[in-house]
Amino acid sequence: MTTPERRSVVARMTARHAVSERRVCRVLGFERSVLRYVPTRPAADAPLRERLRALAAQYPRWGVPRLHWRLIRKGLRVNYKRVERLYRLEGLAVRTRARKRLAVPRVPRPPVLAPNEAWGIDFVSDTLVAGRRFRVFTVVDLCTHECLATTVAHSLPSTAVTAVLDAVCAVRGAPPRLSLDNGSEFRSRTFDTWAADTGIELAFLQPGKPVRNAHIESFNGRLRDECLNAHWFRTLADAQRVITRFRQTYNTDRPSRACWPLTPAEYARTFPPSSLRLSA
Repeated sequence: MTTPERRSVVARMTARHAVSERRVCRVLGFERSVLRYVPTRPAADAPLRERLRALAAQYPRWGVPRLHWRLIRKGLRVNYKRVERLYRLEGLAVRTRARKRLAVPRVPRPPVLAPNEAWGIDFVSDTLVAGRRFRVFTVVDLCTHECLATTVAHSLPSTAVTAVLDAVCAVRGAPPRLSLDNGSEFRSRTFDTWAADTGIELAFLQPGKPVRNAHIESFNGRLRDECLNAHWFRTLADAQRVITRFRQTYNTDRPSRACWPLTPAEYARTFPPSSLRLSA
C-alpha cells in the first residue's frame, strides 16, 4: 500500500468512527511520521516532469533511453535513473508487442563495413482515410542505417522502383549489392535487366526469412510504429509529406540503437569520405 493510499484510509476511518488519527494509526500499524511527511522532491521535479511529458507527447513511441538522450541534447544534465523514475511515475511506458521467435538458429550474413556497400530495399503498405491502399518503397544503407528514400504511390511497379533507385544512385553512387526479398517487383525482367546494366548484385533473401534483412525490417518497423500508425492520411501528397519528414527526423534527429548514441547521419560522418563509393 502506498503512502497516499494509507492517508486515504486513515482519513476515512477518522471520519467514519470519530476517533483521532493517533488511534487509527495505532490500530492499523501505520507510522504517523510517514503519513505527515511532506516530500519536497515533487516540487523540484515538476519542470523536468513537464519536459518529459512534452517529449513523450512529441515522440509517443520513444522509451527512456531516447527520451534521456533528447534531454541531454537539449542541454539538460540529468541522471538517467531520475528520468527513468519520473517516466514510470508519469505512466509513459510504451507497450511492447510480442515478437515471433525463429524455430531455427540464425545464420549471420557477411558484415557491411563501409557506407554504400549494400542497400536494403522493401515495401510498407497503409491506407488513406478513404480506405484506398498505398505503398511506401524504402531504401536503407545497411552500414550507416540511413534511410535514403521513401516513395509513396498507389502502385509501385518495377519501373517506378528502378526510377527511385536511379535517383538515389545519382546522388550517392551505385552500391555493389542490394539486399531484397522475393517480391514480384524485384523478380521481374525489367528489374533484373536494370541490375545487370548498372552492375549491382541482387542478394535475394531465403524465402520466409525476413530477419535476414534485419536493417530494412527494423526501419520499416519504426516507420510503421512511429509514423504510419500515428497519422491519418487524406491524400498521397499528405502521406508523402509526413513520411518524408519522418525520414529526415530518423536520419538526423533520432538515435539508432545500432549507432548509439549517434543518429544515422552522425554515424555516417564518422567514416572517412573516401569510404563512400561515388559513381563516376
